[in-house]
Amino acid sequence: MKFLKTSLVIVSSLGLIFLGACSGGNQATNSESASKTATTETAAQTEPVAKTGEAHNENEGHAHDEKDGHSNSGEHKGQVIESGKYHLEFKPDIKQDSTHLNISLHGEQDKAITDAKLTAQVQLPDGSNKTLQVPYNTEEKQYTAKLPATATGEYKIVIQTDVKGKKFNGRFTFKR
Repeated sequence: MKFLKTSLVIVSSLGLIFLGACSGGNQATNSESASKTATTETAAQTEPVAKTGEAHNENEGHAHDEKDGHSNSGEHKGQVIESGKYHLEFKPDIKQDSTHLNISLHGEQDKAITDAKLTAQVQLPDGSNKTLQVPYNTEEKQYTAKLPATATGEYKIVIQTDVKGKKFNGRFTFKR
């Protein structure tokens, strides 16, 4: 009987040690997953991905007419990202010999920002890369650049934005 009690205590102790070891391994795995999730969330905050045709309230502070790429219903015709207090809208205008990159940038209370520095990093369908400076065009009241590429396929664009030292990126795509 004494042997049976001793065996039961030993088996129980080994079982608890085994369970402790298993749950400790899960904690390490869970902390790795949490770390990866936090990194992904941080990347998502610094490089928002565009949403096409995002609807928003008419009373957000900027005009909605056909010339600036908005419909009268308040829906954007371009791809839109929000990064903190900034609103970045990308509209490609595909021509026979090139594509015009049209970008609108708004800040607090949706006021147009005209003094930012924008750079477009473009990945062409063949995998090659092209960098374009995107200056503000006062006539069109938006940032514009001409991409002299005519290849058919998907173009991936990262717009690097610097507004008085505040930097953020937006990712966009379009097909030609």
